Amino acid sequence: MALINTKIRPFTAQAYKQGKFIEVTEADVLGKWAVFFFYPADFTFVCPTELGDVADHYADLQSRGVEVFSVSTDTHFTHKAWHDSSDTIGKIQYTMIGDPAGVVTNNFEVMREGQGLADRATFIVDPDGIIQAMEITAEGIGRDATDLLRKIKAAQYVRSHPGEVCPAAWKEGEETLAPSLDLVGKI
Repeated sequence: MALINTKIRPFTAQAYKQGKFIEVTEADVLGKWAVFFFYPADFTFVCPTELGDVADHYADLQSRGVEVFSVSTDTHFTHKAWHDSSDTIGKIQYTMIGDPAGVVTNNFEVMREGQGLADRATFIVDPDGIIQAMEITAEGIGRDATDLLRKIKAAQYVRSHPGEVCPAAWKEGEETLAPSLDLVGKI
């Protein structure tokens, strides 16, 4: 999986967003920060807790210029049905991409071979369409939107401050590092 620092691949997909069916392409991602939030399937167990957690942080993400695209191999029709029947999923305002043909899922290399389901995976994409971060967890391990937001802040900081990097557990406003020969062996 050598996707870090690569450009997202072209796709066209149907999606459900705020009561409407829409078409989404890779062009919709360019010019803004984006999160692709893959999950195995609608109407399951860990997935709605994660999607709800992202929904709870969506306003914070939007305030940072980040758009969220959740993706599963379900259809956009199934996303609507789930949205209409679940209080947790009903609060989602971001785009829910249906990927029954697996184009988007395969583009990000997170299709479970022989299962037709996406891995539990998150990708942070910069405004140029370049993947800056990714996380993949096992089936039973849910992700944390608070940490996702922290990683986005770090990625945005590094992009706007060339020559600086964010150390482990960095939080917005904390000191960063400026890699140099003088810093080698001093940390």
